[in-house]
Amino acid sequence: LNCLIHFYKRPIMGKIMKAGKVILLLGGRYAGRKAVIVKPSDEGTTDKPFSHALVAGIDRYPRKVTKKMSKKKVSRRSKIKPFLKVVNYNHMMPTRYSVDISFDKTNINKELLKDPMKKKKARNMVRTKFEERYKSGKNRWFFQKLKF
Repeated sequence: LNCLIHFYKRPIMGKIMKAGKVILLLGGRYAGRKAVIVKPSDEGTTDKPFSHALVAGIDRYPRKVTKKMSKKKVSRRSKIKPFLKVVNYNHMMPTRYSVDISFDKTNINKELLKDPMKKKKARNMVRTKFEERYKSGKNRWFFQKLKF
């Protein structure tokens, strides 16, 4: 009887995978890359019956910049190559960090990833958001390459 009470009063785990949470991708082409969750799907959908999330991440990180570099060189080295991907929760690791970049949900969603032109447009929007944030100097850790 005592174990039944414990079973029903068991604390419910809080949701970790929220929009804006920084994650590390563990496998595949983008292994070791940092990404931000745009839209989590804990229960899954009919076509993807597992917990997954749409993530926007950094494929090519900005390079190191020093004081003596010219403006042109600094702007060239501050370029970021982003990616958009739907990833299974098993293939990502949440970090303690979160980034408050607000993505426009109408322009960035799972349906757009099916059409190459719309995907490219969405990727460009992500690029501008990331570069804006990088130039503001906030969330430094997110824009640094993971050493492993």
